[in-house]
Formats: sequence, C-alpha cells, structure tokens
Amino acid sequence: MFDTLKEILVHKLKVAPEQVVPEATRDDVELDSLAVVELSLVLDKEFGIVVSDDELLEMPTIGDMARLLEERSAKV
Repeated sequence: MFDTLKEILVHKLKVAPEQVVPEATRDDVELDSLAVVELSLVLDKEFGIVVSDDELLEMPTIGDMARLLEERSAKV
C-alpha cells in the first residue's frame, strides 16, 4: 500500500519522489490540509478506500498513512 500511496503523492499531488519515504511527515513532503483532502478523494474515487482527511491528518508519518490505508483496504 505504501507504493500506491507514493504513486498518488508523486503523480497526483506533485510531491518529489525522493521525499516520499515511510518516516517522512506531512511537513517533510509539503502536504498541506488541502492536499490531504484531495488525497482522501483520490483514494475513495480510484481505490474505493474510504478514509477521511481528518484521519489522514492524525497520522504522524507517510508510513502510518499507508498502514491505515492497508487496514481500510482489507475491509473492502
């Protein structure tokens, strides 16, 4: 799921690929709250993974976001 998240961040939200590592924070990858809302919408629309932007904002790192998405996708 990390690779999928990285692909979305790089291709849809224009984050530099070398910045997207599991231990990176949202600040490290310059992901503001508006970008997190967009990420939430992309995950729902393209992957059917329902996760709110608030839940994503609570995750301290990109790796934590990926784990949350992994949990959600297992329930789908």
